[in-house]
Amino acid sequence: MRGSSPPERGLTALLGPTNTGKTWFALERLMAHPDGMIGFPLRLLARENYEKLVAAKGVAHVALVTGEEKIIPRQARWFSCTVEAMPRERRMSFVAIDEIQLCADPERGHVFTDRLLNCRGTTETLLLGADTIRPILKTLFPEIKIEMRPRLSSLSHIGHLSLTKLPPRSAIVAFSVPEVYAIADLLRRRRGGCAIVMGQLSPQTRNAQVALFQNREVDYLVATDAIGMGLNMDVDHVALAARQKFDGAHFRNLSPHELAQIFGRAGRGLKDGTFGTTESAPSLAPDLVQQIENHHFAPLKHIVWRNDALDFTSIASLKHSLARLSPHGVMRRGREASDVTTLHALTQSPSVLSWATTRVQVRRLWEVCQIPDFNRLGDMSHARICEQLFLSLSKEGRVPHDWFAKQIKRLDNIEGILML
Repeated sequence: MRGSSPPERGLTALLGPTNTGKTWFALERLMAHPDGMIGFPLRLLARENYEKLVAAKGVAHVALVTGEEKIIPRQARWFSCTVEAMPRERRMSFVAIDEIQLCADPERGHVFTDRLLNCRGTTETLLLGADTIRPILKTLFPEIKIEMRPRLSSLSHIGHLSLTKLPPRSAIVAFSVPEVYAIADLLRRRRGGCAIVMGQLSPQTRNAQVALFQNREVDYLVATDAIGMGLNMDVDHVALAARQKFDGAHFRNLSPHELAQIFGRAGRGLKDGTFGTTESAPSLAPDLVQQIENHHFAPLKHIVWRNDALDFTSIASLKHSLARLSPHGVMRRGREASDVTTLHALTQSPSVLSWATTRVQVRRLWEVCQIPDFNRLGDMSHARICEQLFLSLSKEGRVPHDWFAKQIKRLDNIEGILML
């Protein structure tokens, strides 16, 4: 934490299950202020709400800031961002953070926790999320105002169905690219087509796929669990095709709350939704079904924290400050993030070590390590790109044009994964 926690004046948490109108309320509050920003957990969600803000406030006054896209007009006053990309140097009257329970996520949690502790609107700050984080919020901020929101529609379990018997307007959730392909191919052959939504798609392709489903050109959607993070689509039924996902370290079963986030995408507004399983996913146990239908889950016991008061005196000092333990009992260290993994890889290079000898160069090295792996090349391939960037900036003060153009060309494929 940067010293003591910021003041709690104007700090409110709006908690509840999916389909409660939390995001709609946050957008209304945002637009009621002269300026502000919202941090969302997904690029696609930030883009969706950017378009809503543009429709209301005009393209000249709304910004989109994600790891993929930056649209920041000179007169921008309202910002739709991913949580990681929120421009924290800007002072805003209103700040909101969506899906705040992701503070407990082992990979991304430290980013959400940093925003929880350090991002405040000068007039109003709004935290949106699940009720599971309520005890932790009360522990960290005893004076926080908490409002509960009930779900607007009911959610009912209809059991295990084969792919060919799923009702129209179904979303099928899988956890790997090959599985998404296989399910989409079967639906194309048996049911006439489907749309695909995955993080691996380019922004243009993702938007086109969402529009395909929303415009009812196809009645089926195959997606990863990203749709559980608030993506608003007209889905009547959600079917889970697997119960396990790879979380970056190992395969694990989804928690009851994660399942509820995914299944909760069924139904929108006052329209009821249904959920169940398909393919290799086993039927849900009765007690789990009851939890999901009634929105009752065990509260979180801790959130993930990483020190942000970093020491750039030397590489050793930087690593030591990153490894610092939390001063608060409810905050724990999570899994080693990709930027730290990249830092460890780069500091095995004699060339990097020979240049990263001053505070300015160590800070630059850390900034390079934080570049996302847009190409999804894997840690070592991505680390080599980061090493080239750091050395070019250190030796020449710029990135070679030809090399940079080659890297951009790899990202310039807007086709993504073909719609089936």
